[in-house]
Amino acid sequence: MPPHSPPTPTEPTDLTRSFLGVFRFSGRALELVWSTSRPLTVALALLTVTAGLLPASVAWAGAQIVDAVVGASRLWAAHGQATLRPVFAWVALEGLLVAALAGAQRGLSLCQSLLRAQLGQRVNVMILEKALTLELTHFEDSEFYDKLTRARREASSRPLSLVTRTFGLGQNAISLVSYGTLLFRFSPWAVLLLLLAGLPSFVAETKFSGDAFRLFRWRSPETRMQLYLETVLAREDHAKEVKLYELGPLLLQRYRDIFHRLYGADRNLTIRRDSWGFGLGLLGTLTLYAAYGWIAMTTVVGRITLGRMTMYLMLFRQGQSAVSAMLSAIGGMYEDNLYLSTLYEYLETSVPGAPGVAQRGAKPDDGIRFEQVSFTYPGTGAPALQDINLHIRPGESLALVGQNGSGKTTLIKLLTRLYPPDRGRILLDGTDLREWDESALRRRIGVIFQDFARYQMRVGENVGAGDVAHFEDAVRWREASDKGMASEFIDSLPAGFETPLGKWFNDGRELSGGQWQKIALARAFMRSRADILVLDEPTAAMDAGAEATIYQHFRDLAGNRIAILISHRFSTVRMADQIIVIQDGRIIEHGSHEQLMALDGHYAHLFSLQAQGYR
Repeated sequence: MPPHSPPTPTEPTDLTRSFLGVFRFSGRALELVWSTSRPLTVALALLTVTAGLLPASVAWAGAQIVDAVVGASRLWAAHGQATLRPVFAWVALEGLLVAALAGAQRGLSLCQSLLRAQLGQRVNVMILEKALTLELTHFEDSEFYDKLTRARREASSRPLSLVTRTFGLGQNAISLVSYGTLLFRFSPWAVLLLLLAGLPSFVAETKFSGDAFRLFRWRSPETRMQLYLETVLAREDHAKEVKLYELGPLLLQRYRDIFHRLYGADRNLTIRRDSWGFGLGLLGTLTLYAAYGWIAMTTVVGRITLGRMTMYLMLFRQGQSAVSAMLSAIGGMYEDNLYLSTLYEYLETSVPGAPGVAQRGAKPDDGIRFEQVSFTYPGTGAPALQDINLHIRPGESLALVGQNGSGKTTLIKLLTRLYPPDRGRILLDGTDLREWDESALRRRIGVIFQDFARYQMRVGENVGAGDVAHFEDAVRWREASDKGMASEFIDSLPAGFETPLGKWFNDGRELSGGQWQKIALARAFMRSRADILVLDEPTAAMDAGAEATIYQHFRDLAGNRIAILISHRFSTVRMADQIIVIQDGRIIEHGSHEQLMALDGHYAHLFSLQAQGYR
């Protein structure tokens, strides 16, 4: 389907097939609501039954009032006196029934409001919990983001909507049975007429609900682009470039264009939906007034009393409303099921099988080994890494050198098991990474990526994020920031470690790029038990002297740990015990600085070029 072409309506056979199959989510929605709050679900059910029975009772009491008034009027005309006690008794009864009905409806509204809040939170937590189980590959997949967007935009409100409609369907069914029981005494044909009058509008409503859902799925990428453009135009981390390059009008126009495309499709659907709804709704109106004429004629010829006429007219009007509400509820349930399918499509996204359980390796002194490791990113043709063989012993430092896109960061992602290799294996202490318990493995590694996160939280929490077990540990914050050489500027902040960072919340302070990088470095040192430290160009915002100081400090603190450095500054790289040069995903040179300079190859050429810039 072209990206900007709205979906076409399906054939009737497709609609019927999807209509019958899509209700499979109704039971799951009921189970979800039940598990969210059993007392509220029970109260909702009881109030629904009550609200279903009372309208017919009110209509019946109303008929008794009319007949009592007519009887009292005749007595007054014939004898000049009449008792009004029966009239007042029926009026009082109807008043009580109306009050009970109002109480039941108010109770239903209360239960629905409370359930809506609880269920919205429950579904959002389910969505976020699922996100925690997914692999990095999912978050780098545009189709997955479409699933996530659909689930977050609509699915959180649909389970309660589905259950509310289900209870509403039951309520109207109970009312309709009570109406039908009373109407049957007038004529069985009246009951049949009542049921058939609402079918045309129901068919139209269901048809257009399906069209609306297909439109919703089609527009997910466009909606996601709108959200992204909002972020670019309204976030402080994009504001500088947007203003400097005068991108604002261009991006805002793109935002408007997307809206007009989406609005055009919405407008066409709304016009068709309402036009057909109005035309088919007229059939129900004609049916109602035909029934009015029939009942009025029957009263005129004396077959029913004036009170019964009033009751039957009310029953037919309310009965038709009940039929319309039932059919609308079924159509709404169909629509809710369609949207719920997006939630369960997301929640059922497949995840890898059972992870490893190893807490320690078979050879504790072996370090890290890459054996014939190759990896290709999903959806791309060229491999990011090919036939990587590498051994890093405990206490050794390794520097990775290569052009941007050569595969350096990818190698770190494989080491931290953010991705599994397509071929070959990676071992830590003689045990394949796939056999390691994921938490035990990641506790062994302290890593800073070049695109490290800048949390809009307190300074201490930004540091503490490196070890969730000590997230609020102020003593560990201080130790880690000392190692990361961040304590000096942190102490100069208004509230020290309690200072909020970023501009999203009140009193937040923004840091320089170099200060943020020191925060990230301190974050890596929060993992005091980590014996593998990885720095992926975290000091790019610092000057060469500051970076050299940081790396020397980092190496001194590394001790017998494995230290892996990625940097484009060769004055830093030369300090490493081993240096590998990666090009197009392959290791093309491997050795110490002295060995590689003697080789006079690619590394020596790059080192010489950079050295000329400092002469």
